[in-house]
Amino acid sequence: MSYRDVVSRRVLAWALVAVGARMPVAMAPLALVFLVRERPGGYSLGAALAAAYVIGEIIGAPVLGMRLDPARARPHLAAGLAAGTAGFTGLGAFPDAPAAILAAFAFLAGAGPAAVPGGLRTLLTSLVPGRAAAQALSVESMLTFGVWAVSPAAVTGLALGADPRLPLLLEAALMASSVVGLWFLPAGWAADEHDGQQGQGASKLRVLARAWPVYVTGAASLSLLALAELVLPALLEQRGIGVGWAGPLLTVMSVASAVGAFLYGLRSWPGRLGTRSLVLLVAMSAAVAMVALIPAAPGIAVALGLAGLLQSGAMLTRNLSLREVLPPHALAAGYSVMYAAVGAGYAATGSLAGVLLPLTAPSTAILAGVALTLLLTSVVRWGEIRAGRSAQDADTPVPLGTAAGPEGPPVRGGRDPERSL
Repeated sequence: MSYRDVVSRRVLAWALVAVGARMPVAMAPLALVFLVRERPGGYSLGAALAAAYVIGEIIGAPVLGMRLDPARARPHLAAGLAAGTAGFTGLGAFPDAPAAILAAFAFLAGAGPAAVPGGLRTLLTSLVPGRAAAQALSVESMLTFGVWAVSPAAVTGLALGADPRLPLLLEAALMASSVVGLWFLPAGWAADEHDGQQGQGASKLRVLARAWPVYVTGAASLSLLALAELVLPALLEQRGIGVGWAGPLLTVMSVASAVGAFLYGLRSWPGRLGTRSLVLLVAMSAAVAMVALIPAAPGIAVALGLAGLLQSGAMLTRNLSLREVLPPHALAAGYSVMYAAVGAGYAATGSLAGVLLPLTAPSTAILAGVALTLLLTSVVRWGEIRAGRSAQDADTPVPLGTAAGPEGPPVRGGRDPERSL
């Protein structure tokens, strides 16, 4: 296992396409706020436009992801990116349009390319040897964290230093460039013939539903970290620390996440993927609880860095878990459902923060989020145990006159240990 297996011209081309497709996603919420902040009620309108954008992502990801054809994914991805380009262009070209029209553009910008992250992730893993899947996903995570670290500064600089429309127009240009870049990549990825025959006999929706513990884990982990991010300025005020430290502290977390993704891909790790993901989620919960309890800025920085380090590992394990749980023909759709679940978790976290902050201290709000995450973790663990027992019962033959027992070693015998999810 080595990052050398990931280095190739095709992966470089993929990275350029991915930056063009994902930078607009990272820039969009803040860019929408800056676009309309000078209008009456601008901040409220900006928040509403950002909500319309996120709702578009949540709806578009599973609906469009389930329609992806593994062998001919390129036209579908190109159409989605073109729709996103049109949405961002409309926002940048008509900033004074009525709020309903801007919301429609924002919804289109979010929904159109919502299946692209899942499709690109599946395409990336098809470009490398199977043994390098973890390294490929680590590279993707490092690229993603880098994009998210750069995007706020880019939006702020362009919106305040030049024109509030420029971030949206830049997003449109980047997304349009990714459409062109798709033609330098394979048209799709191959699904195993036997797997495809299995997929014809079972509804794709039922196949995707098997992985619900992975989706819940993904939503819980990002919700936990998002709560820490959203409440951080209020927490700093509670501790008597300047609110201006929020930006540098979140940068520490982003850098730690990128480092964690790199370290994760350097070696193989012990334990089942599902168990590993839950352990990382519990450890991340402890780190976020430390953020709420530590009184000084240096300690908060250490806790946020630790949370970011663990979050990247949790994200990678759940992506690898989907590869183990789902057949190849449903993998892109599974990633899209995960994308929607994470978006829904983030939206729910924002609502929870809005409800809790007027009623309780910021530190208490974070601890309430930690408690909710641990509750979801318990639900996931229960679901895994129940699914594992059902799978064992289904896979275990009980010949007449013999006692029930396992057919053979489930892991060493080559049976997929993660199928129990």
